[in-house]
Amino acid sequence: MKILFFINCLAAGGKERRLVELMKGLKKHPEIQFELIVMENDIHYKEVYDLGINIHFLIRKSKKDFRIFKLLYNCCKEYKPDIIHCWDSMTSIYSVPVCRLLKIKLVNGMVVDTPVKTNFFNLGQIRARVTFPFSNIVIGNSKAGLAGYKAPGKKSLCIYNGFNFERLKRVDHSFSKESLNIASDYLVTMVGAFSDRKDYATYIAAAKMICDKRNDVTFIAIGDGVNFSSVLGKIPHQYKDRILLLGKRSNVESFIAISDICVLTTNARVHGEGISNSILEYMALGKPVIATTGGGTNEIVEDQKTGFLISSENPIALSEKIEILLNDKCLREKMGIAGRERITNMFSIEKMVDSYIKVYQSFQQRQKV
Repeated sequence: MKILFFINCLAAGGKERRLVELMKGLKKHPEIQFELIVMENDIHYKEVYDLGINIHFLIRKSKKDFRIFKLLYNCCKEYKPDIIHCWDSMTSIYSVPVCRLLKIKLVNGMVVDTPVKTNFFNLGQIRARVTFPFSNIVIGNSKAGLAGYKAPGKKSLCIYNGFNFERLKRVDHSFSKESLNIASDYLVTMVGAFSDRKDYATYIAAAKMICDKRNDVTFIAIGDGVNFSSVLGKIPHQYKDRILLLGKRSNVESFIAISDICVLTTNARVHGEGISNSILEYMALGKPVIATTGGGTNEIVEDQKTGFLISSENPIALSEKIEILLNDKCLREKMGIAGRERITNMFSIEKMVDSYIKVYQSFQQRQKV
């Protein structure tokens, strides 16, 4: 069986990591061959080069570069894949006509978030309406995402992200708060891009509320993006050493490991999470989670058991939940243990890879009938 994976880019992100982890898992199955197409040169996940696979770069010269259709067609004619597995809405658009012309099965993996409201003119929802009818199967990483995009029930499937526990070997156990010049007793962490989809305003506002009341907590944020400077400007001068924006970091697991509480606040007006890789990392490392309710987050975080779910844009609720956890070590540990067990049982990398393999094999079985 030959699969051609097709993704816009391999920048730091959830679906990008999911694809890399899937390919690493498939290397253990020699009966499945695969190659990769990306549409940007910058690759954050350098381990993809260790897979020993052909990587094709189809670089767009403009937003509407129709050459890509021909380049993809030529690539498929040469490689002769049984399946194209696209990972975002743009690559699904390019894949449909090529799959139809060459009679290649199309696995549409564009459902990686949850639309917050139906918008007929939303680009993602337009691409869903155009490509779903021509896809052999639509795979989403959350049930909420599939429902939000109105994926056809008879040919849609939810496969949750898988966390690779091998990543925990990367944790630097010599890493500490002291190595960051943090003297506080407690550390609260949020990992996420500084984009409109993440609600850093709520995180910073809650941090200020707690810093106003107590001096034993430091807040950090890990990530980069277009809103980094504006978020930095929201931090009062007197708390510059207790609310820290650390930018993009490669050793995220080590930061989470030394944290006491982990947070993910989402801008629910513009975005609904799929299954957040940040939350997977938090829970796999045994940390209690506080996250914005909605989308796929409700499918991973069990409120009151593995953490707390709060309403969007609610810094008061966030600060209250943080304080509950700061003041109760037993609760922090209990939620952390429950979270790790949940990832082990429901969100393992082995379960994810096996689920994808079953999908791929199902096409072969249908051809034999």
